[in-house]
Amino acid sequence: MILVFGGTTEGRLAAAVLDGAGKPYLYSTLGSLRTLGSPNAVQISGALDEAALVALIEREVVTLVIDAAHPFAMRLHATIDAATRQTGIPVVRVERRYPERSGGVVWCDSYEDAMSKMTGAGVEKLLALTGVRTITRLRPFWEKHDCTFRILDREESRREAAEAGFPAGKIVYYHRDDDEGELLDAVRPDAIITKESGESGGFEAKVDAATERGVKVFAVKRPVLPARFVNVEGEITLRRAVERLVPDFFPLRSGLTTGTCATAAVTAALSGALGLDFDGVVGVTLPGGETVMLEACITGCCPGHATAQVVKDAGDDPDVTHGAVIVAEVTLSDRPGGDIRFHGGEGVGTVTLPGLGVEPGGPAINPVPRRMMSEAVRQLYPEGGVDITISVPGGRELWEKTFNNRVGVVDGISIIGTSGVVRPFSHEAFVEALTREVEVAVATGCDRLVMNSGAKSERSVRSVYPDLPPQAFVHYGNAIGETLVAAARCGIRQVTVGLMIGKAVKLAAGHLDTHSHKVAMDREFLASLAAEAGCSEAAVKAAGTVDMARHLWDVMTGEDAERFFNALLDRSLSVCASVYPRGSTEGLLIDDNGVIRYRQ
Repeated sequence: MILVFGGTTEGRLAAAVLDGAGKPYLYSTLGSLRTLGSPNAVQISGALDEAALVALIEREVVTLVIDAAHPFAMRLHATIDAATRQTGIPVVRVERRYPERSGGVVWCDSYEDAMSKMTGAGVEKLLALTGVRTITRLRPFWEKHDCTFRILDREESRREAAEAGFPAGKIVYYHRDDDEGELLDAVRPDAIITKESGESGGFEAKVDAATERGVKVFAVKRPVLPARFVNVEGEITLRRAVERLVPDFFPLRSGLTTGTCATAAVTAALSGALGLDFDGVVGVTLPGGETVMLEACITGCCPGHATAQVVKDAGDDPDVTHGAVIVAEVTLSDRPGGDIRFHGGEGVGTVTLPGLGVEPGGPAINPVPRRMMSEAVRQLYPEGGVDITISVPGGRELWEKTFNNRVGVVDGISIIGTSGVVRPFSHEAFVEALTREVEVAVATGCDRLVMNSGAKSERSVRSVYPDLPPQAFVHYGNAIGETLVAAARCGIRQVTVGLMIGKAVKLAAGHLDTHSHKVAMDREFLASLAAEAGCSEAAVKAAGTVDMARHLWDVMTGEDAERFFNALLDRSLSVCASVYPRGSTEGLLIDDNGVIRYRQ
């Protein structure tokens, strides 16, 4: 059993990750007012001391604790540390992301330190944004100065403030859509005090609003958590930590893309070329900001030049590149401007067609991996020029087992990856996982399901529905039809389908499973659709001769584009209605840059 300490944004994230396994887990919060709504979470509430937590761990046979509680829940963190040391089980900490500490903020080591510094700065009127539980901590200050506290608008918080003896007339209440600037304009304090609560705690919004108005900011630093806790930063690193520490929890194990492996190899090789210490482990920052750790090996090294390699682990995904060796050769350059140049070595394909984001004739190293490698280089070598050659021994043989030739990549594999990770795939397991995700969305009260094909399209559709919870967004991969069937069966009445152009042309032609193994782009269909939409003769001809679906963005212009793409989206939604007849379906057509171009 896994035990989660939540009640926070990070707690909900942890629950969303664990729900992907479809297995029960414990979810603990201090109060009982908020329910998670997950069909898998067994919720418990109330404070636990060390003895009670040890008893819970032993009774429920807990093998992993996930600490996703508020960073300032210091007593809870200490209790978790003591109880898990006693029982010998690991702790994963879902940590918030914190902006760099700004010089415009007065940083304080404790509330006592903050009161001393505020007194020394002559603060007479204070707005406290530290929460109801700090009223007692800050009593020596508010008993002598004009203080306003903002607390949660709930009975429990009001009672706690009253028990502390704080005047009710000096309390304001927090609501999710509050504007920090409006509050500051209403209170007009000399200073605010807040906690280093990270991005999910709205720290930057508070600081920015105060700074704009010339209001001093005092911030209490976040406490240091036990070093034995395994820190993770989000969904990807949490899942990988659970896979490692509780191997039988998820039915399939995730992996890493060739782009992530190449970035690790480049980092190791550059360390060697620069003569830096290297311990065999590399941290790679993924496009979403999380950092994963990989083993790498430097295989050759001299000043200014080195090679390194990483063995790709695709997890339980049936990926032909699983186990392949990704090699990076790095050479420092004295070229003016200090640019970074990419070259393809053995086993890396060559791009022959436009539309992949790489110039034809260049190595098949996709834009996102290039960006990841460039950022890794600049971390170690901020201004110098570097030549990077990526090789995959045996890559040409692997290429023959792929469909790369269809998209114009020849004689080798592509270095790819938009999210940096490989989500494990078998069709039956994938559909089962999709069904569970839809069920979780219903259980958590989502009245709209937002379907998207993967990481790139999800970033786009999230911008349309920023207020929906994570459970509302589901990756359908290629299984559009089966996701819609699950939505209909679960009673979801509103569905949004985000479509990249390649999937849209297959869906519009009537294929609810868009996998390239099962269906190819139908040029005759595209030409007939253009004709039915009233496009020009030139546009009809172009639609029937494009090499790749993404080229439609280039050949359809002006009025032809409006007619064709709206017809394409309309036909796609009609196909969706065949398996989702009683709900409301919205379609979003997304271009290769992640921009939503058409919506209906």
